[in-house]
Amino acid sequence: MQAKREYRDRDETEVSVLDALVDRTDEGMTVFELRTDVEADIDDLETALAELKEAGLIAVENDDGPMRIYPDERVVPEFDSGNTADEASFIDRIRDRFGV
Repeated sequence: MQAKREYRDRDETEVSVLDALVDRTDEGMTVFELRTDVEADIDDLETALAELKEAGLIAVENDDGPMRIYPDERVVPEFDSGNTADEASFIDRIRDRFGV
């Protein structure tokens, strides 16, 4: 699943982070898990996380255990029982692939 379209005009690393987090909305991700899913060096990942946090698009929890990062609920697309979500993600993938 991908982040909502209105959040896809950000830096490539930021979009990759949001997409990875949206896939794991309920359980969140650690920085190490993000490093595995997002193809970026640690400096770019750190910058992306800082920008997303500042924009209020992610939440960081450090309760009991390792720090977990969650997407803000406004970034997570709502489930649609129709095919429009699949069609939109297909179109988004094509746009991303060709840089449109």
